[in-house]
Amino acid sequence: MNGPNLNLLGKREPAVYGNLSFEAYLTELKKQYPTCEISYFQSNVEGELINKLHETGFEYDGIVLNAGAYTHTSAALFDAIQAIDAPVIEVHISNVHARETFRHVSRISAACKGVILGFGLDSYRLAMDAFEPQQHLS
Repeated sequence: MNGPNLNLLGKREPAVYGNLSFEAYLTELKKQYPTCEISYFQSNVEGELINKLHETGFEYDGIVLNAGAYTHTSAALFDAIQAIDAPVIEVHISNVHARETFRHVSRISAACKGVILGFGLDSYRLAMDAFEPQQHLS
């Protein structure tokens, strides 16, 4: 689930977010996890993100959420995450701690299972790995 302005991935600030659209990345992600059912939702509207959390948060095994700038402002998203059963992993493409100071504080992290940031679009794959641990052979 992606929040505001992430519909512009591939066009928006390529030095920060890269040149690949999320839709192109999602195709690759689905190939990497063929046994997982992966749904995608993006909205620039906070209330729509909350509605989607309510809608999916009792039926999905996990939610990967990049709330974009709402990460730093939304007590309502925090409450929505706490209200649902599905664990949520907060994801950011950039290292928010290396950016503007207002991005250093997340209002949703405490409600999430974990936070992954700074690995580009690969942050989403790392979140998927947290939900579907790979078998390790010794």
